[in-house]
Amino acid sequence: MADSPYWNPKNETMPREELRQLQLVKLKRMCEWAHARAPFHRRRFEAASFQPDQIKSLDDLRRLPMMTRDEWVASQKEKPLWGDLITTAPRNAIRYHLTSGSTGRQPLRALDSTKDWEWISEMWCYGAWGFGVRPDDVVYFAFGYGSFIGFWGAHYGCEKIGALVVPGGAQTTERRIEQIVELGVTTIFSTPTYALRLWQEAVAMGIDLAKTKVDRVIVSGEPAGSIPATKRQLERGWGAKCGDTAGMTEIGTIFAFECAEQPGGTHIIEDHVYEEVINPTSGEPAKYGELGERVVTSFGRGLIPLIRYRTGDIVMRVPYSNCRCGRTSDIYDGGIRGRWDDMKLIRGTNVYPRAVESIIREHDSIDEFQIYVWRDENNIRDEITVRLELKPNSQIGWPELSERLGRDLAGAHEGLRFNLELMPVGTLPRYELKATRLVDARPRAGGLRQ
Repeated sequence: MADSPYWNPKNETMPREELRQLQLVKLKRMCEWAHARAPFHRRRFEAASFQPDQIKSLDDLRRLPMMTRDEWVASQKEKPLWGDLITTAPRNAIRYHLTSGSTGRQPLRALDSTKDWEWISEMWCYGAWGFGVRPDDVVYFAFGYGSFIGFWGAHYGCEKIGALVVPGGAQTTERRIEQIVELGVTTIFSTPTYALRLWQEAVAMGIDLAKTKVDRVIVSGEPAGSIPATKRQLERGWGAKCGDTAGMTEIGTIFAFECAEQPGGTHIIEDHVYEEVINPTSGEPAKYGELGERVVTSFGRGLIPLIRYRTGDIVMRVPYSNCRCGRTSDIYDGGIRGRWDDMKLIRGTNVYPRAVESIIREHDSIDEFQIYVWRDENNIRDEITVRLELKPNSQIGWPELSERLGRDLAGAHEGLRFNLELMPVGTLPRYELKATRLVDARPRAGGLRQ
């Protein structure tokens, strides 16, 4: 087993036609379960005049309307605390978690059964093993272990693999770095933002992380994990390979991971989720190589079934043959590229935070940043300012950097002028979990935008 690059060799290398047949069997089973046990889904099925036994092919799923986060939130408001999406009594659950709430919206409450939690950790085994974690590894979780599900499933997945797991818990960044060194940690799990912060703090402490035993950094939680410039910085600073994973609290675990071959994207765990990519406006399927929105149906979480759930994630699906690892699951090229609802329209130009970050991270002298959108004093003209902190040991001057960065940002955004503001070291927020670097201060009814 330890010599295999696959956690589940049979399923991960299954011919595509067999994989689709397996998905169909699991889809029928999940739809039957949801229709019988979850009033939320039964209403949706009946509104579409659709019965589970009408599913004869994967394409038949498109006859159902897509499920939205707002509908789920409304259900939990109408029937606190859990809504009517759950399929069994809350007393049968063993875990409670929340979505991060990083978008400024009301967090969703999630419950999991024993069987669900086993599945959640199994999905993380696909990703951790696929990037090289083995029983001999010492795995460190730079994670706060709160109600946000985050890396909880990864913790149990790595235990299942047989690795020695070290929970970082509620400690200072400095103490975490000391533990990483003294325990001979080989694998780090973190958000990409916090992995960068660990590196910078280590530099300040006089510790060269590239000389430690860490040989892989596995990141999740932010689109930044798939930005090439961010990964290059992390790989150089840690002296280790950096791999991306993508998950969501709504399904409880990861749905895609970067394998050890690092193909520039993440393999979809297609034997456990059915992923559609649609045009977010028309709802029609997007083709290979086209940007679209992820719509997910989960086969594994029985207490909270998700069927055709609109995620808002921006993805581009490409064939599995783009990677030489031998897996037959398709790939999200560039991982999760952001969210459609994160897009800001500034003077007729679409601005995506991930696109801004991908340019900023090309400049190694930048430590932290914030994107600030505002309206001028006449309440007429929208402006965008990027606030920047430089690394304390930066050798580049601000005039030179600001000129180059301003040119790069404008060139990638149809000539849109970005204001650039140099901030004193340590004034911008730092993040351990998902970073929220976008502030939209334009006025709207009811207060500031999120």
